[in-house]
Amino acid sequence: ISISSLLLGTTITISSNHWMMAWTGLEINTLAILPLISKPHHPRAIEAATKYFLIQAAASTLLLFSSTTNALFTGQWDITQLTHPTSCLLLTTAISIKLGLVPFHFWFPEVLQGSSLMTSLLLTTAMKFPPITLLLMTSPSLNHTLLTTMAIASAALGGWAGLNQTQVRKILAFSSISHLGWMTIIIIYSPKLTLITFYLYCMMTATAFLTLKTTKILKLSTMMAAWTKIPSLSATLMLALLSLAGLPPLTGFLPKWLIIQELTKQEMTPMATIIALLSLLGLFFYLRLAYCATITLPPNSSNYMKQWRTNKPVSTLTATLTTMTITLLPLSP
Repeated sequence: ISISSLLLGTTITISSNHWMMAWTGLEINTLAILPLISKPHHPRAIEAATKYFLIQAAASTLLLFSSTTNALFTGQWDITQLTHPTSCLLLTTAISIKLGLVPFHFWFPEVLQGSSLMTSLLLTTAMKFPPITLLLMTSPSLNHTLLTTMAIASAALGGWAGLNQTQVRKILAFSSISHLGWMTIIIIYSPKLTLITFYLYCMMTATAFLTLKTTKILKLSTMMAAWTKIPSLSATLMLALLSLAGLPPLTGFLPKWLIIQELTKQEMTPMATIIALLSLLGLFFYLRLAYCATITLPPNSSNYMKQWRTNKPVSTLTATLTTMTITLLPLSP
């Protein structure tokens, strides 16, 4: 029931023209993911579900408020006709709370840390899709300066805060925040680029989460010990992480390249430079993850039990996603 409601809510939001329908879809989405977060009977999970519910409810209320304000002043309930400046400001706030953009990012790492790996995957990919669609449809009338500032702040904070983490889910949460910064900075100039960045990001994150789930890794210390389980998967995990970081021969380089090119065309070279330099922070913690995953082989400083190599075959989905994460760069337009 929860999974089908998730799909239903997303579909309602992305296919609606009227603000009320978009809001309904977002509400269905929030209510559908809550049982999935709180399913493990654990204080952390319950806390995460409570935090998630409160934040998303506040964001939905703001969204509803912004659309009613717009309807009050302009008489328009159409999503693309959001023209009143106050409504635009409120909508930007609501969507950034929903997505976890800086300065509304505090809930995101906490919620991810409290939920299981598969729920975290849903939260980082599927739950970001409806808000990004709404942002895409309203992007022509939004405030450029505000969006650019938030985007650069997100890229910076996602990089800086991720440096000191040892929990893999929190690291992936901060990586999600900095990727959102990349998506937001370009949404006004080229919405299609935002979408392609989002799709590629979802694919790479799915690869990372599925690999972590197969090898049951939750923090860096278990990651160091997990290479004996499925060595080939550890190697591809390293490549997938570097792809998330955006290193050139891999898929993750494509969106960054196109975004920097587009920003330069729009004469925003300083912004492009800043955001490119900030992605180096992200590269540092991905490199550390990759280092823990594959490059540190014994004799290690930490003493741990060797783990048995599993004879279960890796799922086809993981294999396909990994291949796409590593090799899609030649498809670039």
